[in-house]
Amino acid sequence: MKKYRILNITLVAAGLFAVQSCFVAKDYKRPEAVVNEANFRTDVISKDSASVATVSWKQIFTDTQLQALINQGLQNNLDIRSALQNIAVAEAYAKQGKSGYLPTLTVGPKYTFTENSLNTQFGAMMQKRGQSQYEVSGSLSWEADIWGKIRSNQRASAATYLQTIEAHKAVKTQIVASIANSYYALLALDEQKRILDKTLINREQSLETTKALKDAGSVTEVAVNQTEAQLYNVKSLLVDVENGIKLNENVLSVLLGTNPQSINRTNLASQKANTNLTVGVPAQLLENRPDIKAAEFGLINSFENVNVATANFYPSLTISATGGVQGIDIDKLFSAQSLFATLVGGIAQPILNKRAIRTQKEVALANQENALINYKSKILNASKEVSDALYNYDASVKKTEYKQKEYQLYSQAITYSEELLNYGMANYLEVITARDSGLNAELNVVDAKLTSLTSMVELYRAVGGGWQ
Repeated sequence: MKKYRILNITLVAAGLFAVQSCFVAKDYKRPEAVVNEANFRTDVISKDSASVATVSWKQIFTDTQLQALINQGLQNNLDIRSALQNIAVAEAYAKQGKSGYLPTLTVGPKYTFTENSLNTQFGAMMQKRGQSQYEVSGSLSWEADIWGKIRSNQRASAATYLQTIEAHKAVKTQIVASIANSYYALLALDEQKRILDKTLINREQSLETTKALKDAGSVTEVAVNQTEAQLYNVKSLLVDVENGIKLNENVLSVLLGTNPQSINRTNLASQKANTNLTVGVPAQLLENRPDIKAAEFGLINSFENVNVATANFYPSLTISATGGVQGIDIDKLFSAQSLFATLVGGIAQPILNKRAIRTQKEVALANQENALINYKSKILNASKEVSDALYNYDASVKKTEYKQKEYQLYSQAITYSEELLNYGMANYLEVITARDSGLNAELNVVDAKLTSLTSMVELYRAVGGGWQ
């Protein structure tokens, strides 16, 4: 009899091994094609194996006021806090996934009251309709991970957890860049306000001078009107700039997680764009960009879910045991005669289940393909952002230099035309044109400096910097 039992166990084990050879949960491998897609045009700035993405934001943004604001934003920003809660949720599921190999155990008392029909064979034998039964028992159940389903579930949960970690890094990167850009925009508005305040004083003086020249017969009333119109133009520009300052302070306050308020800051003249930014080799985007890594962990999760869905087509081996005390007399419940135990081992092969398993597999495959598409999309978008940032950064540096030279020439033209007007050697139209062009040129210098700083920030963010 024992020989037959051993033979049966051996046959069952051999059968399970034969079926298992048809399917073993696969291990994830990064799609080879995506590495080639992580590319960008680098004919603007020479390519270097080092990447600025590995540099801390404190080394990029050296302004102490800006550093304080970034620190505050990383602590209080609502998106950051939401991302941290997502991590906590994913961590809980990851811990649950690690416990998949453990059995389930339930323990507790049970009371059953049965009322039998006397008009049945059993009821006639018992000669009483109502009967109570008391039980204190425990049940244990365990499933063998033959096909790697539990392991795949564990890996899927771990991938989701790591995805939330990378998503948190991506939020940090975006917050750092947004705070820096808003801060630089405020400094640019401050500088434009300083220029307009100075220009307003000059225009008021010019209006007085023009009125004096009119009284002397050197110019007409038209010149006075034109000069006064320029004065009002500066005042209207000043209103826009002052309003812009308040609005940008509100935007920055929200990024900092505080109510709208005034922002402490330095000035635009003290800001220097880092000219030694290196982007690294294209494949480093796969490791440095948190959003790309998050997308890959999403792909890993969907890959493992396909493993789980495939494993559901195969039989499952479960072992369950129940034991405790059971009796109809509660005062004899904990006696030796009340002990009972049951041990069950079973193999269940799904046959008909309303197509649920096949649907689960089809959905898992579709989700995997969608995750792969999203992964590739993230890579292509990141490559474009790096390429755009490289061109914008180089263009902004050149443009700032040209705009500075343009302003210097217009500034000289204003001085010369005003002197010539005073001596009657130039007309007021030349002066007015020179003043308008000079003001626009000076404001454009500020815009060019701002573009240079924000393009530096964008390049740093595009290659994956900011979360360190």
